[in-house]
Amino acid sequence: MTKTIRIGTRDSELALWQAHTVQKKLNDLGYKTEIVAVKADGDIILDKPLYELGITGIFTKTLDVAMIAGKVDIAVHSMKDVPTVLPQGIVQAAVLERANILDILVHKGSLDFLNENGIIATGSLRRKAQWLNKYPQHQVEDLRGNVNTRMQKLKDNPWNGAIFAAAGLERINLKPTEFVNLDWMVPAPAQGAMLVVAMENDNYTLDALVQLNDIETEICTHIERQFLRTLEGGCTAPIGALATYNEDEDAIVFKGNLLSIDGKQKFEIEKTVPINEWKKLGFLAAKEILENGGEQLMKQLREQLKK
Repeated sequence: MTKTIRIGTRDSELALWQAHTVQKKLNDLGYKTEIVAVKADGDIILDKPLYELGITGIFTKTLDVAMIAGKVDIAVHSMKDVPTVLPQGIVQAAVLERANILDILVHKGSLDFLNENGIIATGSLRRKAQWLNKYPQHQVEDLRGNVNTRMQKLKDNPWNGAIFAAAGLERINLKPTEFVNLDWMVPAPAQGAMLVVAMENDNYTLDALVQLNDIETEICTHIERQFLRTLEGGCTAPIGALATYNEDEDAIVFKGNLLSIDGKQKFEIEKTVPINEWKKLGFLAAKEILENGGEQLMKQLREQLKK
């Protein structure tokens, strides 16, 4: 059996870049593919409400619906945007080799404001919390939209800078010359990784995608997302996590944190374990944070985020 694999994607420049990257990899393996840009998510009638199917992600919902309705075969996402629990019938099919994991500060002019009062923009509670933890005298403005929109808003507003994921800007050649690597900021779980999902009963497509999977990235992002899931934080909670493989020691190095939105409270953990102990690393690290005061903070965060 052969078929054309329909690759579902949102229609932003970054989303299309990701879809075309997967398309080229599949084409190089001899598979036929087609890009399907999906926009509307409310016009598909399903047997069950979306919440019953576990469709929750603000950035992934449209493609989840299209897959379940049979309009596309796979979807390509920035992995950090994907909820830790996938909808019924949809499975993780491939995690591509990870790109740059860092957050960067794109700034305008001098960096003197770092030691004075300043205004920084970000739509991420994780970035906001970590920034205010380090620079409590600063003001943080909300910044939303796709990468291109956010870059334009930075130009149009009297802000000193804005925080972006380096990988997103690098992928579409938007990384400016005036930036600073925020190597002290713990990235979002799975930042810099691309995830391809497919239907669990589509063996042809699953067999194709497994050839794109990068095992090291798969393991590290699994640990980070397990940490996030155990803390019960959605994509919006101020949670950072990064797992890396140390080849010299054949070990996994993990760093994770949980902060209050204002950055005043911070729980963090660092662990190094032998590679054969990776499967529960994210879970155990999160449990340690919860037992040392993080559980109370998570309750407060859930109340705040409901409002």
